[in-house]
Amino acid sequence: MPVRFALEWLLTHAAPPLQYRAIAEVAKINSPHAGELAYAYAPAVQLAMTQQADGRWGRTMLGIPSARAEHFEGVGTVPAVRRLLEYGWDRESPPLARVRRLLFRLLAEDDDPAYLFEFTPGKGKPDEDATRRGRAILREAAAATLAQAGYEGDPRLRGAARRILDRINAYLKSPLAQKPWIRVGNRQVLAPEAAPPTVNALTMLAHMPFFRSEYHEHIERLYTFLTQPLPRQESAQLVGGTITLQPHFVLGDMLPHRNAVEADVPAALMWLELMARLGFLRRNENWTKMLDRFADDCDRTGVWHPHKGMAMPRSTSPFVWPMFPLEHSSAGDERWADVTLRIGIIARAAGRQIDLV
Repeated sequence: MPVRFALEWLLTHAAPPLQYRAIAEVAKINSPHAGELAYAYAPAVQLAMTQQADGRWGRTMLGIPSARAEHFEGVGTVPAVRRLLEYGWDRESPPLARVRRLLFRLLAEDDDPAYLFEFTPGKGKPDEDATRRGRAILREAAAATLAQAGYEGDPRLRGAARRILDRINAYLKSPLAQKPWIRVGNRQVLAPEAAPPTVNALTMLAHMPFFRSEYHEHIERLYTFLTQPLPRQESAQLVGGTITLQPHFVLGDMLPHRNAVEADVPAALMWLELMARLGFLRRNENWTKMLDRFADDCDRTGVWHPHKGMAMPRSTSPFVWPMFPLEHSSAGDERWADVTLRIGIIARAAGRQIDLV
């Protein structure tokens, strides 16, 4: 089923980075000067200018600005890099080239305490399990960022990706994947050995198509897991004797019905884009219907509008921040630009025919 894409409208109303991505990624028009649009956007330049001399942003790797932040106060390195990539910045642009060494350093499996960042333990004897958890989270976040930046062919990333995928695959093959819950007091929590896929692991794999083709059996097992119903229990795990929330874990289908879409439109788009890039969306009837509904919500010019209200969609998920919203203005017609563009990106990644309007 073809998807109408509002290229003309986006070129008139959307911010420069959205225009660039509409031209380059969805319309697939070869324009030698289109790339300049990505760097002609004040918020993107402002984000780049807050980078420190050593390549980092802020004091954390994973922090995102609070809802009350006026600009990018509180942003961590990984979300900052991924947002610049979403703005269309090239990996060889000075800010992204400067941070590359640090991101590759995070892939190394070592015990250097200088690379724990926000997971650095407080006073007293450090908890080995908690430290190991922090390193794993940072490693996957760095791998996802480097994969999105286009480093799939780098042996350091491929080595890290293989270890991450092997860990997930070993878990999915084990009996623990069917019964991962244990009772601690009056709560059902994940066993310490449970190692389900994470948002960052899926992001990494989504941007490594050649790597995925080498591990077909692993990817098939992952698809089966991602289509199972979400458990009712919250995503918490016993880590070093302490019950710890694990919001980055993916325990099943994150978009099982239309209500989930309405509850958080940006998060739904993130999920559909991940599934499209992984090659899963076109195989799944339910996710395909979700994309079709988004396309049906576009007017005759291809511009998306919400079912209820007139406000730009918002998300409470920290994993959505790097990609949504890229449009700085939340007033006027441009508030529909992010969703309109993202529908086109998802449709293109899913192999749909794109009709430019």
